[in-house]
Amino acid sequence: MWHWDTVFMYSPIYLINWGFLAYPEALQRQAALVGQVQMGQIPGALVLVEHPPVITIGRNSNPMDILVDRELLCQLGIEVYEVARGGGVTYHGPGQIVGYPILRLDRYDRDLHRYLWMLEEVLIRVLRINGLQGERMAGFTGVWVEGAKIAAIGIGAKGWVSMHGFALNIKPHLEHFALINPCGIKERVVTSMAQKLAKEMDVQKVALQIVDSFAQVFNVKFISERS
Repeated sequence: MWHWDTVFMYSPIYLINWGFLAYPEALQRQAALVGQVQMGQIPGALVLVEHPPVITIGRNSNPMDILVDRELLCQLGIEVYEVARGGGVTYHGPGQIVGYPILRLDRYDRDLHRYLWMLEEVLIRVLRINGLQGERMAGFTGVWVEGAKIAAIGIGAKGWVSMHGFALNIKPHLEHFALINPCGIKERVVTSMAQKLAKEMDVQKVALQIVDSFAQVFNVKFISERS
C-alpha cells in the first residue's frame, strides 16, 4: 500500500487542456511532450482531453475483444488504433475525460505499481467528491463502482517518463462499450458518473476536480496552463 504523502516536495508541472482532439494528433503531441521532459525543456505536464469516438488496442489486447467488424465501426464513426501502452482494448469518446500525465517516474521510485495506485487514488477522490464510492479490484487496473468499471487506466513509459494514462466515464455513450470487451474483461459492465448518479453531469466541473485531486495525490503545483 502506498500513500500520497510519501512523495517528495512539491514539483511544478504544466496543466495542458487540449479540449476536443482526435486521438492520432493527441498521440503525436504526447510523444513531443515526452521528448521535452526527457531533454529537460519542461518539468512535466498533465494533459486533459476529450476524444472523438475511438477504440485503442493496447499491448495486452486480444483481437477477439473487438466484438464487431471494422465496417460497422466505420459506419458508427469509431476509429481504431494500436498503441504502445499496457492494458487491453479501450474505448474513448465524448463525455469522458482522458488524462495523460507526462511525468519523470524517477520521482516516484520508478515504481509502476505505485504510479498506477496513485492514478487510481486521484479518480477515487474525484468520485468521492461527487458522492460515489470508487474501489480498486484485485487483479485489475482502473476504478470500479458497485462492481461496474467507471475508469480505465493504461500507461506507457519512455526513458522513465510516463505517457498514456486514465479515462474517467462522466457521461459517455455507454452503448459504445458494448462493441468491445473493455480491457479484456467480459464479465463486468461499464458505467458512468451520470448513470450512477442519475443526473446530468458537467464535464468541465469534473475536469477541475481531477486537476485538484491530481495535485494533492502527486504533490505537484501547476505553474501555468498551455494549449
